[in-house]
Amino acid sequence: MEGLRAYVRQGPHWARVLESVADYWPAAWWEDLGDVARARIGGEEEVLWSSEPWSRFGIDVPGHRTPPRPSLDGLSDEELLVLLAADGTEPQTKVDALRALTDREPAEELIPLVPSLGTTNDTRPLPFLLRAVRRLESRAVPAARVWTSDEREWLARMGTDILAEHPGPEALPGLLAELTDQWEARAWCGPDTTAKQLARFGPDAADAAPVLRAYWLHTPHSYERADYLRALTAIDPTGLDDAYIESLWDCEERARLLGIAMAPQRPQTTERIAVLRDDPMETTEVRAAAAARLTATAGPDLPRSARRAMRPAPDTGLPRPSAGHPWFRRRSGGPSSRTKRARRLH
Repeated sequence: MEGLRAYVRQGPHWARVLESVADYWPAAWWEDLGDVARARIGGEEEVLWSSEPWSRFGIDVPGHRTPPRPSLDGLSDEELLVLLAADGTEPQTKVDALRALTDREPAEELIPLVPSLGTTNDTRPLPFLLRAVRRLESRAVPAARVWTSDEREWLARMGTDILAEHPGPEALPGLLAELTDQWEARAWCGPDTTAKQLARFGPDAADAAPVLRAYWLHTPHSYERADYLRALTAIDPTGLDDAYIESLWDCEERARLLGIAMAPQRPQTTERIAVLRDDPMETTEVRAAAAARLTATAGPDLPRSARRAMRPAPDTGLPRPSAGHPWFRRRSGGPSSRTKRARRLH
């Protein structure tokens, strides 16, 4: 991920890369590149064709200068699907419909429409299509098997990507070997994808547990820790209590959310979750999850110190220094000495 972000800042074909990134990645991973795009725009060789990310950045795309488009958020799923199915719908309107669908519950009725949702020259999928299909998870697998043999490269590649994310039982030995090879080669980019695929096999992938634990401990990429820990949770959660507790101090939001959900009920855990709930610099999702966990575990049998920790902190109206700041985690306050050694910010 960081390699592509760096290329957008410095690479010669940065505009095309940024369009692909905006198509495939969540907006939170690329929308902070707006200043870079506005500074670099004008010298690129390729013609800009996609609305994203340019419209979000306030950059006009030649040939696409149109008045602001009405939002489709007020339409129902059925109405959005009708727009996508109609031959007379403008391509940009279809993009807007796909964008709206990605913010809702997955719509299985989208699957038969996928082959018709390429660009005008049918060389690429419309923006947001792959994201919408991926949200369907295993429900898209039967259709993906058909797409892999399509003569259109973009549709065949989409089918291959979906099948790779939802492997069948015959893929397990190969994935186990792949993870082992990645560890022996100390490959730090890619094993998180393998881990997600192995997690779908649950306990049948138990042979992967030692390598997944090693990757969770040693990966230099903080954003991958949650993927390894989630995979271990699905495959072999034995002995993960300390890992869940340590995740409450992790610099990555997804790891903290996993820690809140899975950490065992102990006074130390309760106190830390209360800190996350009350931290004004914490994310909304983490604070809400922490509050829900404390509410669910409250009871008369809790020690008095834990009940005191669960009380919301008084609102003084002033910012409070906090070890829970998403961009600065106090390593010395964590549950183990390994926190200070291995939990580096990235």
